[in-house]
Amino acid sequence: MNILVCVKQVPDTTEIKMDSRTNTLDRSSAATILNPYDAHAVEEAVNLKRKYGGKVTILSMGPPQAREVIKKCIEMGADDGVLLTDRAFAGSDTLATSYILGSAIRKMSAKKSFDLVFCGKQAIDGDTAQVGPGIASRLGIPQLTYVEKITDLDAVNNMITVHRKLDDGYEIVESMLPCLITVEKCINELRFSPLPDMIKAARFSPSIWEVNDLDADISRMGLKGSATSVRKIFPPAKREGGEILNGTTTEAVKSLSDKMKGEILACRS
Repeated sequence: MNILVCVKQVPDTTEIKMDSRTNTLDRSSAATILNPYDAHAVEEAVNLKRKYGGKVTILSMGPPQAREVIKKCIEMGADDGVLLTDRAFAGSDTLATSYILGSAIRKMSAKKSFDLVFCGKQAIDGDTAQVGPGIASRLGIPQLTYVEKITDLDAVNNMITVHRKLDDGYEIVESMLPCLITVEKCINELRFSPLPDMIKAARFSPSIWEVNDLDADISRMGLKGSATSVRKIFPPAKREGGEILNGTTTEAVKSLSDKMKGEILACRS
């Protein structure tokens, strides 16, 4: 199996703060991490490699320091990695990002095509869940989104069967290979990395590709190639403290009931 996993370096949203002066995210206030959903995508790809053999390649787009998340993926059991980094990519929205990643995958596939492409369901800094499907669309391959379980993989007949997560259950979907899969966190549990993989990751340096390494249209990248832009980011208004109803239970219930009746009458009027 030849498997590719797209990953992203994101700010740790448990620590990030807002810049009150500019109303933007203060990314310098938080450490950067491997996007949690992508970590489970890497884990699943490595699990399939252990079962069926093959190779797992990591692809990421970001600033030079994003090489650290690729090294983290090597520590998890991946075999190789490519980092797309260039000022021409800066400011890319999901449309431009999927175009850049799709162009890179197409070039990488020229040597040997991929049987599977994995992505996390979404990135925690944007929560759009659009890049994975965008890549699949550009590559012209089936997309299986919100996958919580891979039940069967027939490498001989190039077929895969998965469970897709729904609001009220799941659906079983069968697809031809190659295809793109976006995964939920519940698809697996992350393992502790063995010492040999940790040593390999410490010594590993990913291949660096710039815009000139891609056979692609630069006008479809970065801000120029983005159909959307963020005009303003602001924190939600702070909630006011709740009202405490004093007195006995009976008195509190009556007071609450009167207030609810008053609000209902106000709405009707």
